[in-house]
Amino acid sequence: MNKGTERHMSEFLKSNVKGKARLIEMHVKNLGVIEDASLLFSAGMTALTGETGAGKTLIVTALQLLTGQRADSSLIGPFADEARVDALFTIGDDETVISRVVPKNGRSRAYINGSISTISSLSEITENLIEIHGQHGHTSIEKPSEQRKALDRFAKIDLDRMHDLRKHKNDLENTLSETLGRKDFQQDLDFLRFQEREISAAGIEGPDEEERLKESEIILADANGNQFLSQKISETLNADGAIIEELGNLLQEVRGKRSLQNFEQRITELAEMITDLSSEARNFAESIDVDPQSLEEVQERRAVLQSIRRKYGETLQNVLDKQEDFLQQISDLENADTLSQEIREKLETVNKDLAVEEDLIATKRKKAAPKVASEIEGYLHELSLPKGKVEFKVNGVAGENIDIYVSLNSGQKLLPLKKVASGGELARTTLAARLVLSTEPETLVFDEVDSGIGGQTALEVGKCLKKLSVDRQVLVVTHLAQVASFADTHIKVTKNDSSDLPSIEIQSLNNDKRVIEISRMLSGSPDSENAQKHAIELLENAK
Repeated sequence: MNKGTERHMSEFLKSNVKGKARLIEMHVKNLGVIEDASLLFSAGMTALTGETGAGKTLIVTALQLLTGQRADSSLIGPFADEARVDALFTIGDDETVISRVVPKNGRSRAYINGSISTISSLSEITENLIEIHGQHGHTSIEKPSEQRKALDRFAKIDLDRMHDLRKHKNDLENTLSETLGRKDFQQDLDFLRFQEREISAAGIEGPDEEERLKESEIILADANGNQFLSQKISETLNADGAIIEELGNLLQEVRGKRSLQNFEQRITELAEMITDLSSEARNFAESIDVDPQSLEEVQERRAVLQSIRRKYGETLQNVLDKQEDFLQQISDLENADTLSQEIREKLETVNKDLAVEEDLIATKRKKAAPKVASEIEGYLHELSLPKGKVEFKVNGVAGENIDIYVSLNSGQKLLPLKKVASGGELARTTLAARLVLSTEPETLVFDEVDSGIGGQTALEVGKCLKKLSVDRQVLVVTHLAQVASFADTHIKVTKNDSSDLPSIEIQSLNNDKRVIEISRMLSGSPDSENAQKHAIELLENAK
């Protein structure tokens, strides 16, 4: 895929992803113990469960490869010489296939719709499609730019006027720079005037003057001969001559004969044409100037025009266009002082309006920030982070320098979101942020979100993930039955060690099999009647 195509694809995705993008299917080959597996993804919340070491992490790893994260040859399984991940996304009414190949030797490769792409382009495109929250996750919400975008969306802040004013300011500054930025101002002006006067002195009568002169030169080159022949034509065809007389006699003979009406009309037309031709030839003969000086004047004029063309354009039209350009530049330079003053006045007005608009937006952002922070804190407390504190720091022009600072434990210093401890705490923190701040992408993956929790907290995590999945696609890797019970789709990963080469099986569970799997997660025994009763209860309560 060339750079232009990549750029087009990136722009297309950025403009079309919101509310329209979804992961449909992923195919994984030779990644760790995964020999060949396909996963179908549904809308809403999907739970990915299985025994510890079954291979759930490999599914997340496959998704991470699609986001452009580092590929290690140690990921390659024993079944082939390379690992491969293919994923199908729907984007609006279109489908896009994104692929990553990791060979044993050499650099990994990326493909978009079958065309080779760079890893950086792959990363840029997929950041609008999928986001992974976890120990090694790629989370756009950690970026200050995304935090600002999310805050503006939360507060319904309209930035159009500020952007328009900034563009207008930039355009005016560029125009002012161009107006005043010419070195040797007077020298440039004098040279432009010289060029314009040179063209003007040529006195070009129009873009077709050369063609007319060329025709005149051909005629004048043999003036006497051309005049003699045109006179001969005129005299031969003269209305008083023998041809017209004979045609007149012939016309008298056929006139009145119905069978010869067609000939009568054509003879009449022929006589008129001969008369006209005779007259035209006579006028042409009279127009020819047999003075040798006339030819010389035409040739000299053509030489003047050829010379001016060599300097200013391939055609006379080009020369005339160039003259108009010179006149405009002369006018601009002559009026530079006036223009610059006008631009400065406009720029002053724009700067005042922009300052007012930037102050207004900064005020709105600062007003909204504590509300957002408070809502995120509320979710942190529900997610077993009762000491969690959140602060939006809003600084800079228009309040554009925005950072989310978080503290998760008593006495802990507030730190930027991206510096929050990895693993479960980070996943729950970004989950809380996502519940409040709505930005792209539409497919969210949570790994380790339930690390170190259980009981009621696990239920709250499940509820939050379910809530987040109402208008998004959420995939959660979990060991907790309370979390898995809220899923719309349940996928189980099972490791098979019966052969020399271990492999995994990926299975989408129906309701009966969900009960068995959740029983296993609750008690370690999928056949336990009590565990199955509890599993059924969890599933019913989660609806």
